[in-house]
Amino acid sequence: MRENLVIIPTYNEIENIEDIVRFIFRLEKSFDVLVVDDGSPDGTAKKVKELVHEFEGKLHILERKGKLGLGTAYIAGFKYALQHGYEFVFEMDADFSHDPRDLLRLHEACAAQGADVAVGSRYKSGVNVVNWPMGRVLMSYFASKYVQAVTGLPVCDTTAGFVCYRRKVLEKIDLDNIRFVGYAFQIEMKFTAWKLGFDIHEVPIIFTDRTKGTSKMSGGIFTEAFFGVMRLKINSWFKKYH
Repeated sequence: MRENLVIIPTYNEIENIEDIVRFIFRLEKSFDVLVVDDGSPDGTAKKVKELVHEFEGKLHILERKGKLGLGTAYIAGFKYALQHGYEFVFEMDADFSHDPRDLLRLHEACAAQGADVAVGSRYKSGVNVVNWPMGRVLMSYFASKYVQAVTGLPVCDTTAGFVCYRRKVLEKIDLDNIRFVGYAFQIEMKFTAWKLGFDIHEVPIIFTDRTKGTSKMSGGIFTEAFFGVMRLKINSWFKKYH
């Protein structure tokens, strides 16, 4: 069985993708990387395919036609990881807002400390966000508080996108029934894992906003999260978790 796969969804990340891939491959622990590209018009996929020849067997790419959403990109990546026998599966942004060195800490939380899900948490030990406008920090922080209040999910950073899942978690979650695509996708995955009885650990990280490329954030993503959380909680009353 293969050990570690880092899934990186991309849309117009030509300025970051080579640097992030090379950084990950320089870490002292071995990680494979799967880039899921949504038809980036800036040539992101072309650059990854050039790098595939250099890192054969370590770097992989899934190309999709058009911008289909973060959640569906990760679902495609999770299915790839399960099909190819990976034990630890990571979510990560391409833009260095997640420090690649923290992959080692997320891996440690699962492989050595017994976590089923390890969350790179901006809010576990205060507010650890760099270069975000204060309004966005407050919106993100109180969004997580809102999710905790509505769902009871015992996670400080419910919308975090830097996560390690053990294989058994992804095998147990019905990936085809994960409905949300933006921030709400991250909430739904954690909530479902928790309801299934898996152990979630938060690993404090420092999140630094991107310095290259353009943010994909939109108001619709927050709207989905706000209303999606209520729907998630209500649906859970009528759903059996095994």
